[in-house]
Formats: sequence, structure tokens, C-alpha cells
Amino acid sequence: MEPFKVHILGCGSALPTPRHNASAQVVEVRGKMFLVDCGEGTQVHLRRSRIRFTKISAVFISHLHGDHCFGLAGMLSTFGLLGRTARLAIYAPSELKDVLLNQIDISCHGLDYELDFHAVDTKSQKIIYEDRSLTVESVPLEHRVKCCGFLFREKPVLPHIRRDMIDFYGIPVSQINNIKAGADYTTEEGEVVPNNRLVESAEAPRSYAYCSDTRYIPTLHQQIKGVSTLYHESTYGEDNIQRAEKYSHSTARQAAMVARDAGAGKLILGHYSSRYEDEQVLLNEAQEVFPNSYLSDENAVFDV
Repeated sequence: MEPFKVHILGCGSALPTPRHNASAQVVEVRGKMFLVDCGEGTQVHLRRSRIRFTKISAVFISHLHGDHCFGLAGMLSTFGLLGRTARLAIYAPSELKDVLLNQIDISCHGLDYELDFHAVDTKSQKIIYEDRSLTVESVPLEHRVKCCGFLFREKPVLPHIRRDMIDFYGIPVSQINNIKAGADYTTEEGEVVPNNRLVESAEAPRSYAYCSDTRYIPTLHQQIKGVSTLYHESTYGEDNIQRAEKYSHSTARQAAMVARDAGAGKLILGHYSSRYEDEQVLLNEAQEVFPNSYLSDENAVFDV
């Protein structure tokens, strides 16, 4: 199967710590690289992860709190210093555009590439990016400012041809696409060979949902039903549930409830509060509800 991975660059929350960087990830899908959020220090962790800056084709910003976007202007400047010429698409709440353009005008003179800014409606779920193999949907979240998550979905692929059957019946190359599309094959003798003997089912499409930051939303699972891998913020444990409610964040247990109700394949926890010296307590809480839960960490890579 083609790679579908999540590279964790930062999984801390607003207050910096020596152990965790501010929020940033790279979603790798079939050779394409998408940056999701860009907190301070993102450039350094891109270097440490050995992800080439030139490979990033689009940036998705969930909201305008600094720990999710303060690293963006500096990264755009670095792209210019590295001689980038390819256009860069940015998907974010509309308010980011003017802020970003002002920063570029003041500090990033002479960029030799263009920015394509796409304002995202954080209150509706819809496709905001699409190419031949992938769609990305906005997922409305509930935080203290406009905020949305992102749902990356592979498009279904055609079934695989069974080469042994093609050779056995001497089927010409001109018929391969028809067979992939579901057609049977009729031999010169008039025998009809059913399609299911000529193909093997393709792998099921994979999907990845990024949900940070948000209070616990009991209906969120409906928007990401059946997702292969879910990243859901788990800023606090149940010991700080009142703080989570006050600041519109979630606990690890609540993140696990979303994963369980969505029928997710895997849950990744992140956006940890600096008050936790050891996030194992958060993992334990999540695994009581959803056993297939994991802690994110800088430079960790998860297969979707």
C-alpha cells in the first residue's frame, strides 16, 4: 500500500515546555506532504524529522491561537531562503490572511513563490481540498475562537487485476480498464468470464481525523464515523475536568469516548497541558474507554 502516515512535530499545548513543542504535524499521503498547524519551533522539528521543506504542498491551520500558528510566518520566510518557487496553498480561518500578509510585507521581502490563501468556514463540514487520490474536509469544533479539525480521506481505488487470469485467458491490454471498471470478459469461444474471477478487491480507503482544540462534543463522532486513525486533543485528565470545561478543552477520557463512538481504528492523544510531567496518566484514562489509544510524542510516526 502507498504510505499514509502522520509525523508528529509538536504535541504540547499553549505553555512551552522542554519536553514538548507547540502543535504541528505532517500528514503524508501517497508521496504528498501536508502540514497541519504550525506552532513555534515547527521548522526545527521538520529538520529533526528529516522532512524536506520543499515537499510540503499545503498548510492547514485549525485556529488562530499562537501555539497553532505562530511558526507559520517564519517557515514561509525559510521557504523563500531555500529558493522555493512552487505555489503554496494555505487553508485557515479568514482572519489569518491579513495577519500573514502584514508579516510577509514587513519581514519576508522578495519571496519567489506565491501563496494561495483559502478561507475555511469553521462552522460547516465540507471538502476544502481535493486531488486525484485524496479529499480533505473541514470538521467544525468548539473552542474559544473559530476552530475546525481536518479529515483526510483516501479516494477508493479500482480493484487489482489478477495477472494469472489475464494470462490464462489471453485477455488483450485494451480490455484491462474495462475489467477494472467492473466488466466481464467474453472469450473468442463465447465463454463469459465473470469479473470477480479476473480481479482482487483493492484495499479499503484509509482516513485520518485531526481534532484539536475543542471541548468534548458528544456528536463529533458522527462527523468522523469509521475513521481509521483519530488524533484528538487530550489537554487534561479527569482530575482537571473543570479546567477543561472552562477553557474549552477535552480530557483524555473524553477523547477516547469520541474514538469509541466513531468506531475509530486507532486514537492518538496530544496537546498535553504542561502540568503533566508524565502523560501516562492520560493514556491510562483513555485506554480504560478505548484500548487502542497511543500517546503522541515529537518525532513519532504513526501509520494510518
